[in-house]
Amino acid sequence: MSNQPPSSKPTAEPAADPSGERIAKRLARAGLCSRRDAERWITEGRVAVNGTVLTSPAIVVAPGDQVVVDGQPLPELEPTRLWRYHKIEGLVTTARDEKGRSTVFSHLPPDMPRVISVGRLDLTTEGLLLLTNDGELARFLELPSTGWPRRYRVRVQGQANPVKLQGLARGVTIEGVKYGPIEVTVDRQQNSNAWLTVTLREGKNREVRRVMESQGLMVNRLIRVAYGPFQLGKLVRDAVEEVPRRVLNDQLQAFFATRPQAGAPAPASTTLSLPSAPSRKPGTTAKPAPARGNHAHHRR
Repeated sequence: MSNQPPSSKPTAEPAADPSGERIAKRLARAGLCSRRDAERWITEGRVAVNGTVLTSPAIVVAPGDQVVVDGQPLPELEPTRLWRYHKIEGLVTTARDEKGRSTVFSHLPPDMPRVISVGRLDLTTEGLLLLTNDGELARFLELPSTGWPRRYRVRVQGQANPVKLQGLARGVTIEGVKYGPIEVTVDRQQNSNAWLTVTLREGKNREVRRVMESQGLMVNRLIRVAYGPFQLGKLVRDAVEEVPRRVLNDQLQAFFATRPQAGAPAPASTTLSLPSAPSRKPGTTAKPAPARGNHAHHRR
């Protein structure tokens, strides 16, 4: 997309249509960005509806409204899709990095559509990262109220005390930051290192590392192995695999119940297991388009 805003700037903004949806939500559903980024784009004059450049996100758009971002028509809504990606150490979970470091999105196959990440994994964290073409789904999966557990395999330096670590199930406050219940199982102690399984439901910034440090343990490897019902499984490092639509339909019923029918996956069987489909490694058959936004990966 061009960075130039639409040339036409009528003074009156479109009237709100109670049968439509908020413009920021519409942009997020199209997979362009998060709601927060959409609101920022609007204040920067990058979004127009029916020829009117918006100055406020407090606008509701109807299905027939013409939405333009940076001079380009908003893509038609596609069915919601979700991918599992096995993030490797050393990648940042942003579309662009001011320090020039490699990003998750630069490692995706060139035939991937525009996607955004569900939350983040920091530079040195490995394992399961969910990607979606639907910003509203990303928001839904990140909400604490959704209640999905995030499970990690954690290697720490130090002597792990199972009894002490069980106390984290009551939550803990560290330097004024309150962390919710965390379940910790000590899998094995090997000399000065221990392997733990850690399960939490919040995913605050550097939560696992900070909580372990409060227990006198230094994290030296962190691998996310599950996000809710979605598992890393045997997905090879730096590979990406789409979650079958029947699995989305089974696992995300609460999300799709609030969505227009066109945005939901097609009905399918009620199996809950992920099939062992071949994993795709990043390809080289096409040149990827540039990315835009903090968490979004765009291809045209």
